[in-house]
Amino acid sequence: MLSRERSTKVFRLALNFSSLLHAHGSSTGQSLPITKQALTTLLQSCSSHPSLLKQLHALLLTTGLSIKNALITQLLTSLTLLGDMSYARQLFDEMHKPRPFLWNTIMKGYVKNGIPDKAVSVYGKMRHLGVRPDPFTFPFVIKACAELAELWAGLGMHGHVVKHGLEFVAAVRTELMIMYVKFGELGCAEFLFGSMVERDLVAWNALIAVCVQTGFSSKALQSFREMGMAGIKPDSVTIVSALSACGHLGCLETGEEIYEFAREEGIDSNIIVHNARLDMCAKCGDMDKAMNLFDEMPQRNVISWSTVIGGYAVNGESEKALALFSRMKNQGVQPNYVTFLAVLSACSHTGRVNEGWQYFNFMAQSDDKNIQPRKEHYACMVDLLGRSGHLEEAYNFIKIMPIEADPGIWGALLGACAIHQNIKLGQHVADLLFELAPEIASYHVLLSNMYAAAGRWHCVEKVRQRMKKKGARKVAAYSSVEFNGEIHILYGGDKSHPQSASILAKLEDLLKQMKSMGYIPETDSVFHDVEDEEKESTLSTHSEKLAIAFSLINGSPKFPIRVMKNLRICGDCHTFCKLVSRITMREIIMRDKNRFHHFKNGICSCKDFW
Repeated sequence: MLSRERSTKVFRLALNFSSLLHAHGSSTGQSLPITKQALTTLLQSCSSHPSLLKQLHALLLTTGLSIKNALITQLLTSLTLLGDMSYARQLFDEMHKPRPFLWNTIMKGYVKNGIPDKAVSVYGKMRHLGVRPDPFTFPFVIKACAELAELWAGLGMHGHVVKHGLEFVAAVRTELMIMYVKFGELGCAEFLFGSMVERDLVAWNALIAVCVQTGFSSKALQSFREMGMAGIKPDSVTIVSALSACGHLGCLETGEEIYEFAREEGIDSNIIVHNARLDMCAKCGDMDKAMNLFDEMPQRNVISWSTVIGGYAVNGESEKALALFSRMKNQGVQPNYVTFLAVLSACSHTGRVNEGWQYFNFMAQSDDKNIQPRKEHYACMVDLLGRSGHLEEAYNFIKIMPIEADPGIWGALLGACAIHQNIKLGQHVADLLFELAPEIASYHVLLSNMYAAAGRWHCVEKVRQRMKKKGARKVAAYSSVEFNGEIHILYGGDKSHPQSASILAKLEDLLKQMKSMGYIPETDSVFHDVEDEEKESTLSTHSEKLAIAFSLINGSPKFPIRVMKNLRICGDCHTFCKLVSRITMREIIMRDKNRFHHFKNGICSCKDFW
């Protein structure tokens, strides 16, 4: 029974909807009675209007047609697609013994709308009521577990899959595989993939795409090659994922080979493929090629423009980035929040504080939600102010932000404190970060580096002890180079590479030439309380130096040396690269954690601002 208040509201809504019903009928020139068929038609026409859907629900209740499962199912599906999960859940909870399809619909809605914990909760209620899941249930719940980043929940869900005998259903197995990759359990994912009865294009694409998204780009490329050997023809989704993997790894040569293959197969005309190739070239530091491709594109969208603007920004060519942004606006292309992030990044990498403020204030004052500042933009402004030496301004900016500062924002300020050796503010910011993200080692390392540079070794030891207590482990520094289609990874001080003896001999020769030119190792870059000779030894085997020596031994002098490093380049290695570019007359293109450095004839494109 409906309460008096609710009954009044329902009948009022029904009356309004009846008017809409008659209007719909008159527009077609015929009477349209309130029937299941008529309501189905209206449901389809109102599926994108939340208020009308709610009025239709009221009409269903008053006419008695709410018992028609097909109508309620259609209504529930429309609500979940619109993202009105609160009303959808209310509707679902009022249903009498909903079928598995409806359970699946509400769980899918929660996952699609970024509420994975609710999806898992609904699955728990489904089990409690004894409703048996079907093959379409688990893909949604497994996806929810993966998004929650709870391995134990994912393992439990895998157990339920086996219990119900659904482990060999392709869609279920694919989601399990994706889940394990997201958890970093590549071995489990490979086992599931390898034991699939049929590995179709969808399964291969799922494996490759998720490997790229979770940072396993080498595995993505390996899978792409294995897919070809298995005789599975890729589509544009595969090509985009493979090109993205090449961009992450800095494999320009391999990326161009993949694109050429796509062209030969006739799957290169998609604008998404063109944008992926643009992004790959930019991430490999070849902006000349990226710009040529951009100018030749038969059609461009906001992603195309944003990609090239961002590419110029990270390569330190802010003038070109901002000029292209002006060209974009002149051609009537509406920028989005990604475009403005690229623009702010361009200002940050070259210390353009005033221009950065102008763009940020424009975003903040705009009524367009698509360009209003997000956390990434605030972090970029903090980085811009901090790198430019405006540390107090950056700190005050954080304090008055309308959003809560996350570790990324405070981390940007801590990095700036390290650059400018502001230990007092750095200590304060580090203490905040240790509360917010005690497990992230990089913040401890930044503070330790500041202390070490100031010779405060007792403070360095305290930070290291705190790292051990919190279980924070320092990320190992490594650099990678592409040679003959293969990625060679070299770690600092590592002597396990097959060419290690030749690499070290090449390094020794380079260092002798550099010292004859007046080079003095910057031992402040080594944060250990040891003798200078030992510091020099540590410096000489930093990963980027090893990678450059490897490239000089193996690479053709016709092409630039491309090195990708996972951490920020130190001052001594920066000087080393400048001198090597002068000695060898080779261009060195290095991408570190923050940006590109292009070394030519002893000069770096960053102008020593990084």
